[in-house]
Amino acid sequence: MKERKYIFITLVALSLLALLSIAMGDSNHQQEQPANNLVETVRNAAGIYKNLSEAEAAGYGKFLGCVSGPQEGAMGVHFPNGSLVGDGLLDPMQPEVLVYEVKNGRYNLVAVEYLVLADDWNANNDSPPVLMGQVFNYVGSPNRYGMPAFYELHVWAWKTNPNGVFADWNPNVSCEGYID
Repeated sequence: MKERKYIFITLVALSLLALLSIAMGDSNHQQEQPANNLVETVRNAAGIYKNLSEAEAAGYGKFLGCVSGPQEGAMGVHFPNGSLVGDGLLDPMQPEVLVYEVKNGRYNLVAVEYLVLADDWNANNDSPPVLMGQVFNYVGSPNRYGMPAFYELHVWAWKTNPNGVFADWNPNVSCEGYID
């Protein structure tokens, strides 16, 4: 009788463990899906801007210099599109900012940044922006960029970022090749 009880408890425990493993696998897959979808969307929407002249023809222009941090790595050189930054809207197919890393005198597209001014967003929305499941970061004012407060989300679609696809700073990016 004791042996049967032990076998029954063991079978129940193994069944629960198997169900938990399946549920966790589904949960992890669902969490990765929005990130993969946004990265794929970015690559499809902005891949044409690997060619800097295409970006400039579409209204993107250099803003400041190369953005770096003392310990975090760098972001790179930002090329915002002023009409997109100022429209108060977010569209995954039209990133407001393109981010390039300069190597050997060549501008290489490494990421995009979705950006909306906080006052513009807050005038029509009750919560911070979320794009395809990704919550934006808030940058208050005053800030190092001389901009009003804004929400932003980087997507490292072409350069691996060990800090994560949506992290601001990328230790794999450098400003060493940038000459103003």
